[in-house]
Amino acid sequence: MIGALRAGDVIRLTRAASPQFVRPLMIRVIRELADRHTYHGWVWVEGYELGRNGMALAKRELFLLREGVRVLTPAPTNTAQSATRRPVGRTPVRAGA
Repeated sequence: MIGALRAGDVIRLTRAASPQFVRPLMIRVIRELADRHTYHGWVWVEGYELGRNGMALAKRELFLLREGVRVLTPAPTNTAQSATRRPVGRTPVRAGA
């Protein structure tokens, strides 16, 4: 069983996730809707349906079985190092000259 879905995850949904997915769907997750009460093992997910080219086609809210979700691309992790900032050199300015 997968853990919580995170923003940016790209998932593939088939009949294993729900009988409604007769044709497989690719979804880029916006968020898991944890505030909605569901049956054990089921979850609501908000995301964008992706086309063959990877572009978003439509925003969707989907009810699916967590066990049937296949994560294709995990969300990127924030590993960027904070840039070291240098102080800006200041020069005196004369007003009215």
